[in-house]
Amino acid sequence: MEQLGLNLAPDRRIYTVAELTSEIRDLLEVEFGDLWVMGEISNARAAPSGHHYFTLKDGEAQLRAVCFRQQARYLKVKPQDGLAVMARGRISIYEARGEYQIYVEHLEPQGYGALQLAFEQLKKKLAAEGLFDRERKRPLPALPRRIGIVTSPTGAAIADMLRVLQRRFDGLHIQLYPVRVQGDEAAAEIARGLRHFSEARSAEVVIVGRGGGSLEDLWAFNEEVVARAIAASAVPVISAVGHETDFTIADFVADLRAPTPSAAAELAVRRKAEFLELVTSLQSRLVQALRYKLATSGSQLVESSLDRSTASVRHKLSQLSQRLDEHSFHLQDEIRQSLRAHERRFRETIELLARLDLRVTLAQSRSRLDGSSQRLPAAAERSLERSLSRLDSLDRQLAHLSPLSVLERGYSIVQDAKGSFVRSSTCTEIGDPLFVRLHEGVLSVRVEETE
Repeated sequence: MEQLGLNLAPDRRIYTVAELTSEIRDLLEVEFGDLWVMGEISNARAAPSGHHYFTLKDGEAQLRAVCFRQQARYLKVKPQDGLAVMARGRISIYEARGEYQIYVEHLEPQGYGALQLAFEQLKKKLAAEGLFDRERKRPLPALPRRIGIVTSPTGAAIADMLRVLQRRFDGLHIQLYPVRVQGDEAAAEIARGLRHFSEARSAEVVIVGRGGGSLEDLWAFNEEVVARAIAASAVPVISAVGHETDFTIADFVADLRAPTPSAAAELAVRRKAEFLELVTSLQSRLVQALRYKLATSGSQLVESSLDRSTASVRHKLSQLSQRLDEHSFHLQDEIRQSLRAHERRFRETIELLARLDLRVTLAQSRSRLDGSSQRLPAAAERSLERSLSRLDSLDRQLAHLSPLSVLERGYSIVQDAKGSFVRSSTCTEIGDPLFVRLHEGVLSVRVEETE
C-alpha cells in the first residue's frame, strides 16, 4: 500500500529588512499620521541644510524628532535643550537606522513662559542680524501729506488715530489697509499690508498697530514675517501696538515706536499751527540771513570794486593829467606864436600908416621950401606964399581925412588874427581873438557875442 506524503510544517514568509521596515512604516504612518506629542527637548542641533534634529523625552521614554527646513521656517520657537514643548507631526521610520521618529511640522512651547521664550529667541536672532540697530532707523518726513495705516478697520485704534490726525492737521490723505490683528492669519495679512505701501509708494509714512490686549492677542506683531516686512519697507514705519507697557518685536524693528495708536498719530504729523509757526520763524530767519549775506557781500564787493576802481581811476587820471599838460604846453606855444605874428603884423601896419601920413611928408616939404624961399626973389616969394597957403589948406583937409585923426576922435581899427580888417560882425565867430587899434595903444580882445 502506497503511503501519502504529508507536509505538516507551516508556510513561512521571509522578509528582507527593507521590506519589513517599509511595511512597518506604512502601518505607523496610517495609524499615527497626525498627532501631538508633549515632551522636553534634548540633544537639539541645527544642520547647515536648515533641518533641525532633537529628541523628545519625559521621565520614562524618549522619541527621536526631525523638523525639515520647509517647516522650521514657520516655527514660533526653535528647538532648544530643556524647552518643554508640544510637537505636532507624523510618526514614521528612518529606514537607514531602522528607528522610528516623529517628523515635526509644528512646535509650540508649553504655557505663557514658552511664549516669552519664543519672543526672546526671535528678538535675539533679529538683533544679531542688525535689524534693531539705531543706524538703520529713518527719520520721519517733516510734513507727510499721505499717511498709510495697517490695522483693523473695526477696532478702536483706527478711530482714535483718525480723530487725532484730523485735529492736528486737517486735509491729510489717509489710506487704510484693513487686516486682522490677531489669530493665525493676522501676521501674514499685516506683512502684506506693509509690502503694499512699500511697493506702491502711496504713503510717506506708515503706522502699523492695534489696541491693547494679552500677550496672545498681540502675538501677531511678534511674528518674524511682520518684523521682516517692517525692516524691508521702503517708507518709514511707526509701530503702535497695545499700551505704553507693551513691547513687541515690531516695536524694535520699526523706525519709531509709539506707546499707543493715538500717540502714533501725534508723532506722524505736527499740529498745523505749530508747523505754520515754524515756517514763519524759518522764513524770518531766512530773510535776516539773506539780508546779512547781501550786506556783507555788497560791502565786500564794494571794497573790492573800489580798490580796483581806485587804481583804474588813478591810472586814467594820471594819463589824462599828462595829456592835459601836453595840450596846455602846446596851446601856450600856439598862443605865443600867434601873439608874435599879430605883433609883427601890427608893427608893419603902423609903419605903413606912418608912411601914408601926408602930414609928415608936407612938413618935410615945407621945411625944404622954407629953405629955398630965402633964395627966391620977391615975385617967387609971393608965389611961394600962395603955394604954402594952399598947402596949409590941403594939410588941414588931409589931417581931417587921415585915419589917425579919425582915431583921435574916438574911433578904432579892428583886425582879426590874420591881420585882416574887420568891417562887419558877420566876419567873426564867438571866441575869435581880435586886435583893436586905438588912437594910443592896441587892445587884444575875444568875441563873446555878435549882433
